[in-house]
Order: sequence, then structure tokens, then C-alpha cells
Amino acid sequence: MSRSQSRASAEAAAWLARLQGDARTPAREAAFKDWLAADPAHQNAFERATDIWAALPGAAQLLDEPVARPKVVPIRRTWQRLPVAQLALAASLVLAVGVGIFLMLARPAAYSTAIGEQKVATLEDGSRIALNTDSSVEVRYDAKERLVELDRGEAMFEVAHNSARPFLVRAGDKQVRAVGTSFVVRREGGTVIVTLLQGKVSVTDIRPAATKPLPTYLNPGDRLRAPLEGPAQIDAQPADIATAWRRGQAMFSDTPLADAVIELNRYGGPRLIVDDPRLAGLRISGVFATNDTGEFARAVAALHGLRVEQVGQTMHIVR
Repeated sequence: MSRSQSRASAEAAAWLARLQGDARTPAREAAFKDWLAADPAHQNAFERATDIWAALPGAAQLLDEPVARPKVVPIRRTWQRLPVAQLALAASLVLAVGVGIFLMLARPAAYSTAIGEQKVATLEDGSRIALNTDSSVEVRYDAKERLVELDRGEAMFEVAHNSARPFLVRAGDKQVRAVGTSFVVRREGGTVIVTLLQGKVSVTDIRPAATKPLPTYLNPGDRLRAPLEGPAQIDAQPADIATAWRRGQAMFSDTPLADAVIELNRYGGPRLIVDDPRLAGLRISGVFATNDTGEFARAVAALHGLRVEQVGQTMHIVR
């Protein structure tokens, strides 16, 4: 049962109780009819609520006087025929079940990956989260918004369209707002990187401030890099590079060797080390497998006339 269904069940149970005895007024009946007409799910939920009472074994024994188990009839007549005491008890039982289910579903869901692992999670609304290596997210959905907290690492989001229920991703002090789109968010220490693949998103600094900062809007192909201190910078990032990790690859284009080594080390395997600062600035271009740091080290060494020295679980790229 989804959150919307559990919410409808709880509301239906509440209506069972509201329509009894002196509490049943013309105004309340009119409000009940409006509630039924607002969503087809409400009619189904109200029917389930009365059916639950009909199916509850031994529920009648909880009343002061014995009553016959009510006959299940179409919803238009059921709530008018049941005795007040039965309806009140049914309402309390259904409400307890509905609230319990809602609270269970409202708990945040957590997804994480270990070093070198990737995972894809499909959320209840059809949105998908792909987690890269050593990443963790927490998902909190409610009636007004869909919120995901990126605790660490990198994730790609494919968002199901719902303009009435925005999709929010928080990473550090930044919040990304989307409706129906796809984008990648990455946390590197205090730096947050957002790459828009399709659609449109806004990125907002959510730190308390005297003046509310204006959101930054991205277009497809934009990459926003927001450090903990200082202004955010926007540059271009092709989608195939931003999502190369989904294919088990790391793509570099004129990238300093030091940065390429940091990227490859995220995925596990023998750890790469560049001790010589003069080598750290060498420019690297190419496509490399993320699960084979040794292949990367040997390719770089061959290209630049260097050597690879392995010491235990570390590989040193040296002259």
C-alpha cells in the first residue's frame, strides 16, 4: 500500500466516526460528499473501511451488547445501516491500522554502496536513484515533497514528473530542486557538484542568511561546482563523461594526473600514489576501467616513459 492509499484509509476511518449520532450534521454530510468526490481512491478507501469492520472476527464482543456481524453491502448504504457503536469501533480500528501503516511508510529509506559497488533503487513514485561507489542517500517522501539527502558520494537521479510534489536533493548546504528530469549530484568533502543531464533544475544555498539567496538555474550540459567557501562556478560537462561511471568507466580529457588518480582510487583495488609533484601535473586523456587501477597506472607509465612500483596494496607511479 502506498502512502496516498494509507492516508486515504485513515481519512475514511475518521469519516466513519464523524458521521455518527449528534456529530452527523448536514454540513458534515456535505463535506463528506465533497471528500468522496475529490478522488476515486476515497470511495474505495471508505468501502475498505466498512469491509474491515465486517471482516473483523470477534469485534462485536468488544461492545457492551452483542450485535450481529453486519452484512457487506455497497458503500452508498453500508455507512447508513451500521449501528453507531459498530461504526465507532470500526473507525477506531481502521484508523489505528491506517496510521500505523502511514507511520511505517513515512520512515526514511536508506540506500548505500560499498567501495567499488554500484546500486540502482526505484522509489515508490517511479523515480530512480543510481548510486556510485561508496555513496549513501536517505529518502523521505511525504504528501508535499520528495526529499533525498545525499550523505556522501555520488548519485544519478531520474525523476518522475509531478509538478505538485517537487523532488529535492540536499547535499551539504546545497539543495537541488527538480520536477521531471535527470541529473547527477556529487559530494567531495565540502564541495557539491551538480551536473544536469536533461530537463531543468535549480540549486539553492540553504544555509541561514540575512538575505535569502537566489537559486541558480542549470540547463542540460551545465555542471555547477559549489565549494564550501567562495562562489559557485558553472562549466560544461558532456553527459557521457558525467555518467561514465554507470558503464564502469572513468573518462578524462586533459585532466591533471593527480586528479585522475584521486578519481580512480574511489573505486578500490590497489591504491595509486604519485609522490613526485612534477608528475602530478601531467595531463591525462582517455577512457579507463574503474575496476582496474593497475591498467590505468601501466597505461600512464607507458605513455609518459614512467615506471610503476608496487608496494603491497599500493602502486607508485614514478620516473
